[in-house]
Amino acid sequence: MTDQVRVRFAPSPTGPLHIGGLRTALFNYLFAKKHNGTFVLRIEDTDQNRYVEGAEQYIIDALNWCNIPYDEGPGKNEKLGPYRQSERKHMYKEYAEQLIASGNAYYAFDTAESLEHHRKDHESKGKTFIYNWHNRNLLLNSISLSAEETQKKLDNGEDYVIRFKSPQDQTLQLTDIVRGDISIDTNILDDKVLFKSDGMPTYHLANIVDDHLMEITHVIRGEEWLPSLALHFQLYDAFGWDRPQFAHLPLLLKPTGKGKLSKRDGDKLGFPVFPLEWQDPESNDVSRGYREDGYFNDALVNFLAFLGWNPGTEQELFSMEELTQAFELERVHKSGARFDPDKIKWFNHQYMQMQNDDELAEAFKNSTPQLASIDVNYVALVVGMIKERATFISDFWDLSSFLFEAPTSYDEKAFAKIMNDDTRELMNELVQIINHSSDFTVDNIQADVKAWIGEKGVGFGKVMQPLRLALVGAMQGPDVFEIIFMIGKAETAQRIEKLVQTI
Repeated sequence: MTDQVRVRFAPSPTGPLHIGGLRTALFNYLFAKKHNGTFVLRIEDTDQNRYVEGAEQYIIDALNWCNIPYDEGPGKNEKLGPYRQSERKHMYKEYAEQLIASGNAYYAFDTAESLEHHRKDHESKGKTFIYNWHNRNLLLNSISLSAEETQKKLDNGEDYVIRFKSPQDQTLQLTDIVRGDISIDTNILDDKVLFKSDGMPTYHLANIVDDHLMEITHVIRGEEWLPSLALHFQLYDAFGWDRPQFAHLPLLLKPTGKGKLSKRDGDKLGFPVFPLEWQDPESNDVSRGYREDGYFNDALVNFLAFLGWNPGTEQELFSMEELTQAFELERVHKSGARFDPDKIKWFNHQYMQMQNDDELAEAFKNSTPQLASIDVNYVALVVGMIKERATFISDFWDLSSFLFEAPTSYDEKAFAKIMNDDTRELMNELVQIINHSSDFTVDNIQADVKAWIGEKGVGFGKVMQPLRLALVGAMQGPDVFEIIFMIGKAETAQRIEKLVQTI
């Protein structure tokens, strides 16, 4: 095995990439980059019945959007390829037969009907049917049959599978970077099928062979594969190959903390479970994606990194480079990680503040028809004023529409509370103060208005509240004097006069 760290992400193209799979890819990528290693993408498409058109490209697009590109994989640096299992299927039978020759596997000719009969018979007696050491001599396979009988069945083209011969009365000592030491009694293991009657390998055989041939040093995968660890350890030993190190990542749990996160949870609670939008090629149903919902890719990555891992410090915001430096598999938790849709919004809000105003302005302008004729430089100034209160670019219009268009109505409660005859008089005078402000800057406007309020001897709120209502239509928004500066003298006067006419 190579001394250089080599990890792989090996999804099946059976649909869109789940957020849990994306987290697995991220942890593999971070580990590889931390150790100057190689991140491999392998497409495990041996189950052609479940293959979904477009799913492989979706996986690649999702990895690229999240800035976790693979170093080797389909169409990229294929020095140990091909990287689709369907293009490697010619090699797996040879390895299955190696295991038969070494006595670690055997042919099994049992029909589906006979196995179902045994299962039901066991269930009727309150038992569980397991195909292994305790009954394999009684079933139809190359252990119970003579060599001649076995060869005859093969020559006749009878259907068969190849099963792994799990040992009896042994204790396997397994090691996992996350889980630690694990002991397994081999008597409870079944003889897993490695090669199917349709000429295709099962996941277990193809996975081990590919990891060996691709020189994978560390297998970092989801917790759902932990029950397969014993078989995979045994397969490496049976082939006489060096084993990679294993690390099984905790499950992503529902927001309640109970059960594995599913698409149904996202649909019910209103958040995506896929990185990109996905349209099912058969039903045309569309599933939401984090990209299309307005999340920044860096925010999603930062959020995912903390699902089952933490750096051991108070720091929460990390660049990809910082994540790479801080990441250690030893700091991955054993227990499941609860998915918190509010927390990823918090991350997105934090990353919003880091974005370039000019780039945000372009995106805001392009997504908002009302801004078609507005100078993008003015839009950028507006963005700089309001983004601290935004989580998504889609929030911008509600937060800033008054900086582009005069309000067409006023908050009823605020209007009723602050409007009276004094208000009309004060607002008329205020128009004159603003119109006569000589050097039109935020500071000068503020100074002139505050000086006038002081001379009038009225409460600050008696002027500022109706002024804000005139400018915004509600009691919200950024600093009033900044709004006046942005929209200009003439527009400010028009909005105040319109409010006076409404009183």
